[in-house]
Amino acid sequence: MQSKLIPRLTAAAVRRPAVAARGVAMGLVLALFMAACATSVPPAPRRIPAPAVGEVSLIHSSIEPAQHQLLDIGVVIFDNLPDQFTLPNSPEVNEGVFAEIRQNEAQYLPYVLRNTLIDSNHWGAVRVLPETDPSVDLVITGTIVESDGLALEIEIKAFDSTGLEWINKTYADISQSDDFPASSRFTASNRFDPANFIDPFQDLYDQINNDLISMRDSLSEQELINLRRVSQMVYATELSPESFAQTLEEGPGGLLAVSSLLADDDPMMRRVMDMQLRHHTFIDTVDQYYQALFDEMQPVYVTWRHYSRDQSLENQSAERQIYEGGVYGNAGKFLTLSQRYDRYRWAKIYEFEFAELASGFNNEIAPAILELNRNVHGLDGTMADQYAQWRKILRALFALEVEPSADEN
Repeated sequence: MQSKLIPRLTAAAVRRPAVAARGVAMGLVLALFMAACATSVPPAPRRIPAPAVGEVSLIHSSIEPAQHQLLDIGVVIFDNLPDQFTLPNSPEVNEGVFAEIRQNEAQYLPYVLRNTLIDSNHWGAVRVLPETDPSVDLVITGTIVESDGLALEIEIKAFDSTGLEWINKTYADISQSDDFPASSRFTASNRFDPANFIDPFQDLYDQINNDLISMRDSLSEQELINLRRVSQMVYATELSPESFAQTLEEGPGGLLAVSSLLADDDPMMRRVMDMQLRHHTFIDTVDQYYQALFDEMQPVYVTWRHYSRDQSLENQSAERQIYEGGVYGNAGKFLTLSQRYDRYRWAKIYEFEFAELASGFNNEIAPAILELNRNVHGLDGTMADQYAQWRKILRALFALEVEPSADEN
């Protein structure tokens, strides 16, 4: 194709000297472009995603559940699968910019889940935390498999303090055009209204909550009471393994059970409960910092995800048109070639704007990330660093408070 097309275009340029240079250049570009398209091989098959959850209604409790059902939950900052973003193949795209977006997103999405769990009115305290916490009854972790505005896929695991697995499942949802109304492109005159905003993938979070409720309701009242007792002794063992390790034992299936439970008025248990109260005050503060980040990030992230969805749809459309030989592979008209080249050129312009938008997204929320990592209660480093420092301080403080009573005995 290339060997026949180039001489033909060159000969035409000789007959028309006024447009010779421009015609040859355009002809060469189009010829090379179409030759590349004709010799390209189809893309590798895409990974089969998890089934979409569909339309889901959140199971909401109109009354407060029984005390033994009010489990405290820690939602840990999500992880990311490598290369879960399909980056535009363009020199203007800085992969580090998109990696930063992935890191920020991993702190944003857990808070959507946290808010969903609270809205259901089925649980005790629900907090977003930088890592698993020994003081809560149920821990939820997640890995973002795919997130491009068009689809969201997250691997979710949930396990309680006994080690019992509640969930190990991949959840996926597909957004529709109605999920991104024109009003979600925010401007100075069209401000973001969080009270009336519904996340495009809310069905996914509703399904996670409903699955957790189903698992909780499958456990008896005594099993839930024992679960909360194990949580208390797991935290006590975190503070002082030498003092409390013997209070826990492995039961059937390797699950933890309480072998001996100290009375609530026992001096050691009073100290444990005092430390746990201090710790919960701290992780409440951590959760508030993640809330501040969420509030700051939400309007920018909604806009970013809207444009990301547009980019994903554009990429899919371009792929289909490149590899549909009946449309372009056998085309010989100059007008058809010109239209194909124009589409390619505008796609590159769109990719550049998309990369610029990515940089703008990170710059917009940078102050919120800095605020998240500012000193909390005199600690320093990242939020995860501060969290680890705090747990170390509590263990040391507990040991200091126990020593005097030990000496007296």
